[in-house]
Order: sequence, then structure tokens, then C-alpha cells
Amino acid sequence: MTNALRTRAVHAGRDDLTDLGLHAVPLDFSTTYPSRDSAAEALRIDEFSTGGEVSGIYGRVSNSTVERFERALAELEGFDHAVAFASGMAAVSACLLSAASQGKRHVVGVRPLYGSTDHLLTSGLLGTEVTWAAPGEVAAALRPDTGLVFVETPANPTLTELDVKALADACGDVPVLVDNTFATPVLQRPGRHGARLVLHSATKFLGGHGDVMGGIVACDAEEAARLRGIRFATGAVLHPLAGYLLLRGLSTLPLRVTAASATAAVLAERLTRHEAVRAVHYPKLGGPLVAFEVAGDPHALIAAVRLITPAVSLGSVDTLIQHPASLTHRVVAESDREEAGITHGLIRLSAGLEDVEDLWYDLDQALKAC
Repeated sequence: MTNALRTRAVHAGRDDLTDLGLHAVPLDFSTTYPSRDSAAEALRIDEFSTGGEVSGIYGRVSNSTVERFERALAELEGFDHAVAFASGMAAVSACLLSAASQGKRHVVGVRPLYGSTDHLLTSGLLGTEVTWAAPGEVAAALRPDTGLVFVETPANPTLTELDVKALADACGDVPVLVDNTFATPVLQRPGRHGARLVLHSATKFLGGHGDVMGGIVACDAEEAARLRGIRFATGAVLHPLAGYLLLRGLSTLPLRVTAASATAAVLAERLTRHEAVRAVHYPKLGGPLVAFEVAGDPHALIAAVRLITPAVSLGSVDTLIQHPASLTHRVVAESDREEAGITHGLIRLSAGLEDVEDLWYDLDQALKAC
């Protein structure tokens, strides 16, 4: 079987359809799965409660459409398992609860992270404690009760990159969780470099059209069993229709990310020469995200775009632009934002699939307005 990502993105989760006499993925809306053998069902529930992978019984245990999406994303990231959730933050919460359930309530975080992730860690809402550290200081921040090292690369919203392999090597037995939402498996697979958990806000590039919300964690069998148990207990399940749409989104993921990355690279280069721009941040890895700092009023820029969509989120077919200090990272203390490089003038742009010249025309006129 081919290992080409572009091919597997189309076929992963669908390899059995021809044998089933189907072309489209079946959409299973069942909330419960009848059985006349209640004794056998009891044994299956016991198996699930001890970490077994069980299908059927009840929609909060499993769903066949969602399982297809999980298998596909796990394959693309190079893992044996993945567990899907109702949102990216539900996935983040489950990872923290999994570590805490093992008596490991301490987390080491590397800023910047997505604002809501930063808030969840800082607030301790789930009973966890966080130590913030620079990449080179992570090993020194580890404790016997450290359950996770939490990083994003490229980071939201500054697009700062870090060396996953060096970090994983420094952390030893402590699991490194990489939020791979910005890069996707098209640009990097952190599991190949030692990350034990790879998380996505599936709402973004995996779905790709701004019309579905979800989260997913790729991991090994042991962690997957814990995450499924947490999902069952908390009810943070992915809806079957969302699973269907996310699996469909994977089939065009390489094409969308490649095209949007080419556009972003052009915009980043032109922004470096624009008189209204103080600095441009674009990852060495490439990708569809560009961050830049304006010399004027960032709010005037947001108000002036006409083709580009002024909205939070990213990874859609249309280009999105937003002011992180006002929106995605508003819940982070101003001093922490500034220290992480999230300045008042910072703008984050997620390139879509429009013509690059149309986008540049709109961006240029908006920059002149600010």
C-alpha cells in the first residue's frame, strides 16, 4: 500500500467501502444500538470500562462514522489510535484530565499557546498546576508529578517554532503533547520526532470549510483507552455528522494546505516590503498562516478589509484575519501576552484559496487605511 500522504488522505477511513458496495461513507446517526443479548452487552461494557475498544452499545461509547475519522487521522499522523471530541478545547481538557487521573497534575507549558488553552492551564479549572518555561528551560521545570509538556509549533499566534525532537529527548519519560493544528500532518508529523500526543482543533484545517467543530488527539493504545473513558464520562462526544464532515475534509487537506501555503508565502514576502508593516513572522516550515505587526491602528486594518473575512478561527477556504490581543488571546493577561510576543500591533492572517492578487489588493488597501 502506498505511503503517499496525498493518496492516504483520500482513502484513509474508506478502504473497506468497495467491499461494502458503497462509495460514500455511511453516516450513522444512532444514539443507541439494540441487542437482544443483554448478558453479552454487560460483558462488552465491562471490557470498555477496563480500556477495551468497543463499538456500539450507546452513542457516548462509540459511533461508526466518528471511528472512521479517528482511524484516518491516526494514520495520517503516524499513530495507531486517535480519539475525537466535540471541540479542540474538549480534547485539551481530556488530555489534562488523563494526566491528572494518573496522579500527574503538573503541566509544563511553552508560550505562546492558543488563548483558551493558556487560560485553562493558568486558571487551574481542572485541578492542574502549570509552570511556564522557555523551550530550553523545560527539562529543569519537570517534577515527579509532571504529567504533560504542552507546546504548539508553529505557535498561535506568533508562529514561533521549536525543535520537537530536542524537546522530547530532554523530557525523557514525560509525555510531550504537540498541538499540530497550524501545521497539520501535511507539513509535519510530531509523532515521528518523539511527541507522545498530537492534538488538533479539527475545526480548523481538518474540516477546512468553517462549518464543523471538533477536536482530536492521536496517541498510543494506552492513552486512547483513558481518553475514551474520559469522553464517555464527560459526554464530550463528536457528533456523527461532524465526524462525516471532518473525514470528508481530510480528503482535500493536502491540496488545501499546499495551495494556501503558497499564497501565504507570497503575502508574507510582500508584507515585509510594505511601509505600514513593522515586522512579519512566517515559519521556516511554511504554511498558510502569516503574522505581522502594523505600525498604525490594527483595529482600522480589520475594519477596512472587504474581501478578507474579519473573524477568529483559521483553516477555512476563505482568508481570515484577526487581532489576537483583542480576540483569541484576550483571556491571557496583558503582561503574559506581551512577554510571549503578542503585541497590540500583531495581526494573524490565515490564507484561504482565493487568488493571491485579489487578496493582496484587499490587504494593501486595508494597510493604507490603518
